[in-house]
Amino acid sequence: MDFKELKPSDYDTLKPFFEDQKYPICVYSLSSTIAWSGKEYKPYYTIYDKSLILSVEYATKKDYRHLILPITPYKEYEPEQLKDILKDLGHKSYWFVPDVYIAKYGKEKIENFFEILEQEGYHDYVYLAEDLASLKGNKYSKKRNLINQFRKEYLEKQTVTIDNIKSKDIDDCLNFLEEWCIEAHCDHDENYDLACEKQATKNTLKNIEIFDEATGLLLRIDGKVNAFGIASKLTKDMGVLHFEKAFSSIKGLYQFFDQECAKRLFNGYKYINKESDMGVQGLIQAKKSYNPALIIKSYQFKLKN
Repeated sequence: MDFKELKPSDYDTLKPFFEDQKYPICVYSLSSTIAWSGKEYKPYYTIYDKSLILSVEYATKKDYRHLILPITPYKEYEPEQLKDILKDLGHKSYWFVPDVYIAKYGKEKIENFFEILEQEGYHDYVYLAEDLASLKGNKYSKKRNLINQFRKEYLEKQTVTIDNIKSKDIDDCLNFLEEWCIEAHCDHDENYDLACEKQATKNTLKNIEIFDEATGLLLRIDGKVNAFGIASKLTKDMGVLHFEKAFSSIKGLYQFFDQECAKRLFNGYKYINKESDMGVQGLIQAKKSYNPALIIKSYQFKLKN
């Protein structure tokens, strides 16, 4: 069965497969899957048994080749059926299997067909939307103090505007992204995942009007973009904040903007998924500091011989 390269032009055709999508891991977002495409790896797709099958192929790390779980609003595949799909399509593993799948079918049943490997660095951090919008309680006192410092230094002295990202803002956001990346050292080889995330962010910005479930927010100080965030629907009660960038050199900016994203981008959602930490120490500390309500673990299912 032939796989086709997944492109932004496929968004409208494939969107129906994601109706009532239940897996609470960020890769099960159509816009995110399309966006994470670059020189090192590319997503591909095929239709199998009325389900969408997504594959990722790598240019250099070819043993990373994998599928994610089949996506369809009609059924969920049992472990033996997942095994049959891999064999039929010539693959050897699934990545990003959420712990809820293992809880449903049980390790014993799954291990009849697969070796289960925890994917450290790729567990998703999930927060209560109300917590991030209100920042109430002692556990968020440091965040509130930083926000107050930002308000005093910038909102009272300079022109700060917050707006939805529109097509006219894309170039300014891309220019900001380049500056942010220099500050974050995201193009260094040791930060491989951050460099790939930068490309995914650029892809999303350039196609944000095609990805109709994605919404973006930007903050300008005296007319210059200093922060932006992009979110989309993941499940019925969970939205995902795919990308959130802000200059760390401006004290309190990130904390202020993060609260604005929670207020403005996640109305109607109980949970905010902030994706994984990719094993980056700074991201680990930042994500833990916001007191996640859940950490959804991600697993690899490696086909047994």
